[in-house]
Amino acid sequence: MLRGARATPGSGQRLATRAALLAGCALTIVASPAWASDEVIQTAPPPLPAPEDAAPIDDGLGDDGVYLDADSVTRVGENDQTLVAEGLRERVLARFQGRTLRGRRIAYDLETGAASGEGEVELVNPDGTVVYASLLELDSDLVAGVAVDFAARLGGHNKLMAATAVRRSETVNELNYALFTPCPICDDEGNFKQPTISVQAEQVVQDQELRAILYRNALFRVAGVPVFYLPVFWHPDPSVERASGFLTPTIDFNDQRGISYEQPYLIVVSPSEDWTISPQFNSKVAPFLNLGWRRHFGDGIVTARAGYTYEEAFGDIIADGDRRADHRGYLLAEGRFDPEGAWRWGFTAERTSDKTLFDRYDIVDPYQDNGLYFGDSRRLISQVYAERQTERSYVSIAALAIQSLRLNPPGFSGGVFEDDGTLPIVAPLIDARWSPEREYWGGRLALRASSVALTREDYVGAPILRPGTELMGALNGEPALPGVDSRRLTLQGEWRRVLIAPIGLRYEPFVDVRADAYSISDLPVTLGGEGDATVTRGRVSAGLDVSYPLLRRFDDADLVIEPMAQLLASTRSDNDPRIPNEDAQAIELEESTLFRVDRFAGQDLMEGGLRLTLGTRATLRWDNGRNLSVFLGRSFRDEPEDDFLAVVPDRPRQLYDPTGLRDSASDWVVSTTFSPTERVRGWAHAQIDDSGTMRRAEATVDATWSRRNMASLSYILDRTNPVPGPLNRNYEFVQVAGQQFLWRDWGVVGRAVGDLETDTLTRAEAGLLYEDECLRFEIGYRRDNTRLDLDGPRTGIFVRLTLATFGGSGYQPSDMR
Repeated sequence: MLRGARATPGSGQRLATRAALLAGCALTIVASPAWASDEVIQTAPPPLPAPEDAAPIDDGLGDDGVYLDADSVTRVGENDQTLVAEGLRERVLARFQGRTLRGRRIAYDLETGAASGEGEVELVNPDGTVVYASLLELDSDLVAGVAVDFAARLGGHNKLMAATAVRRSETVNELNYALFTPCPICDDEGNFKQPTISVQAEQVVQDQELRAILYRNALFRVAGVPVFYLPVFWHPDPSVERASGFLTPTIDFNDQRGISYEQPYLIVVSPSEDWTISPQFNSKVAPFLNLGWRRHFGDGIVTARAGYTYEEAFGDIIADGDRRADHRGYLLAEGRFDPEGAWRWGFTAERTSDKTLFDRYDIVDPYQDNGLYFGDSRRLISQVYAERQTERSYVSIAALAIQSLRLNPPGFSGGVFEDDGTLPIVAPLIDARWSPEREYWGGRLALRASSVALTREDYVGAPILRPGTELMGALNGEPALPGVDSRRLTLQGEWRRVLIAPIGLRYEPFVDVRADAYSISDLPVTLGGEGDATVTRGRVSAGLDVSYPLLRRFDDADLVIEPMAQLLASTRSDNDPRIPNEDAQAIELEESTLFRVDRFAGQDLMEGGLRLTLGTRATLRWDNGRNLSVFLGRSFRDEPEDDFLAVVPDRPRQLYDPTGLRDSASDWVVSTTFSPTERVRGWAHAQIDDSGTMRRAEATVDATWSRRNMASLSYILDRTNPVPGPLNRNYEFVQVAGQQFLWRDWGVVGRAVGDLETDTLTRAEAGLLYEDECLRFEIGYRRDNTRLDLDGPRTGIFVRLTLATFGGSGYQPSDMR
């Protein structure tokens, strides 16, 4: 064992650069095979992942020290400046600059820093990458470098092999007869196996002046079988954040558009701005042009998508019945700005010319959760907002408008689609909260204020207008009636203190004060209606929350039983029937909301009077993290709240309780979470009335019985409306999904969504599955019965392909009735 002489200054650094260069050549093939780079603006490509144990170790060698472990070490050359180490029984080990070089014979020039290795050469870099070769030569000036039988193991399963790797000049690197694969090449017994996917090229050149990677005679293989060939192929150098060029195309088939080919092209304007032009060519209809724009402004970013065509309206459903050729398009834009300080602001602009444009042209992901307020299914929101948040305060100001692409229920006389005129323009919408730092009377104080103004063009009766103010018998908008406008201001304050008795009893006294003021315009002049009205109301509440967790330990389990109660006394609620119910139509009566002072999501309905809420949670935990938790609770009030009744959609003269809170005793609330084994877990909650009828329910169970075999079952139910009819909003759905491997990497996969209310299969698919460490492939049969296809369900073949490292792609080669 010999501690070598110290190298000249800088030679170790040059050797480190050369080693990094070979790893960088490997990265040229690891880059995405797309024709252009489309990274997020001002985001550099992620660094090569390093193993956790690859952190630099201080070996005491410094920048110039060299450590050799060999059977023999000799000095050769002029002035004996070259160390030659050889191993007879084991390979030589050399360590310098945090790198480890092994081989049967290693030569190191102490003066220039040049190094070479022969025979089973292995170079381990500080970032965890490993380079293998039969011959490896590293020059100090990096003008020339050669590796024979080159192989590199990169992050994960990525591997690169080449007959030779040569650095031709300071700007050109070349790999000859190269092969890259992200898949394992050895089986469990260590024998060679054909990688599932690989890319083979006669020559791969990295040109740093062009900032591009060039391939010659690139051949893509699946299980060793050639499937795709390109004589010339290129993509940006990994050092390039973004570059103009073609992106991956999309090929589809649709019985309405025919064969469809969409080819995006990226135009990089600057480091902070780019455009995407993506024309869609269709065999049966006119082309559709999609555009995308992104711009970074330092403290924010703006993204926009738009599309345009001049074509007839085709498809099963036409909103206005007019199929004549016309200008058609859409706009989906978003901006977010977060400057220094507590304030941030943003906007969304979402509009389309046709109710079914997204469906007819298969626009990708048009319904996104952007902005401060999100649109629900098939609704677009345009908004502008600002918000300020500190440690103890929050305020937001917003204005928004909604466009609906929803279908009306069957039998609805207002048209096929929901009328945008029945949806309000909300401006402004203000929400403010503040909690002082100091305590008052030993408790915390929280103050809140909110305000909203809603303007509606067309008249809407129930459920917006309360029973007695809407036009009896009018289910939809009447042309002669304007929409009801409203403005609201709410002020609320809460004081709460937490106390724990010596026996473990936890009790929280609290006081809540709330005041509302409404200004309402264009009320219909009917029973209870006065045209315009000003309504004020208030409520004072005082209460006590009590809970007492009890623990019982067994030999192999713990049982916690926690009874809880809330006693609340409030002034009587003043739910004036002239107040429109805009934001309190839906309520989720469950464990998390049962003990709230206000159990409605919004402010338009108010609870009052004397009430008592009781509940108990029991939790059992045993070995290996297994557990079962069950909650049962219910609320009681001194007298029924008839203000919670709503008009039955199909029988406007009949009322029903959609909340489960109207009677003196509320519905029962039952919820559970469970994990009886490490492979099975789930949760469920339900709302049950006194007759035992389940009014609302939701449940999910997930199970796995091996590393890759799994199944899930989900169920959702709403039966709050007791009257059947075309406008009945009750629903019941079940969803199942699973996959089972039958032999090695081959298996079956299936998914289905069933509408139990109408006894229809909304969506179902079943297919054959292949999956290994680097590829997932599905092919099968699909049936899709969505509400936009009035002519019946669509059936066809689906294909999904996901490749490790290369990304994923999904396409549907057939779509037939």
